[in-house]
Amino acid sequence: MTKKVKKVVKISKIEKLIYGIALSLMVALPFTIVFLQATLSKINVQCEQVKKEIKTQIKKNESLSMKINELASLDKIIEVAHNQGLSYNNDNIKSVE
Repeated sequence: MTKKVKKVVKISKIEKLIYGIALSLMVALPFTIVFLQATLSKINVQCEQVKKEIKTQIKKNESLSMKINELASLDKIIEVAHNQGLSYNNDNIKSVE
């Protein structure tokens, strides 16, 4: 009977390095993907909050603009002038061209 000789396969340093890098990537890649997705989701939530704040501010600006137009109307100016004791005298108006 002959004995079977086991052949020992030697792995070179370069192969060990390649296997180590591949294993590290296989372990780290899923964690990196989850982290990036969580960060992206957080940024999207912040973006939606900012959009909501912008819409609210635009509505406030429009409201204030309407209030300015209302207060700047001729009728309102005449009313305030009468309340302050002023009167409208057409003879005192001079136009400059």
